[in-house]
Amino acid sequence: MIIVTAKLTFASQADRDRVVELSIPIQQATRDQEAGCHAYCFAADPCDPVVIQVYELWEDSESLVPHFIHKNYHAMLELFTKFVFVESTNCAYLTEKNEPVYGPDFAIKSSFFS
Repeated sequence: MIIVTAKLTFASQADRDRVVELSIPIQQATRDQEAGCHAYCFAADPCDPVVIQVYELWEDSESLVPHFIHKNYHAMLELFTKFVFVESTNCAYLTEKNEPVYGPDFAIKSSFFS
């Protein structure tokens, strides 16, 4: 699995909020139309009024790479150009292991991947 995270900073809370609102159909289309997309979420950061936090989960490189030429990706880029976009920091992570965060009955675990 590939996890993509990003922090997108806008000039104002109004711009950030409008981008989140207008991107909902694009987010849904990406989830529905693009093979290998398990999650695609652009959400307002509740602690920073000008930031969108991005979380994407892709099956593999073969599903993520085509995303960057897909109409949904280009629709998102076009949306960003309509607002004052200040900065983007982003990273992709390859994960070969995963496990639940909590144990049975939501028990707090004492270790991970041991």
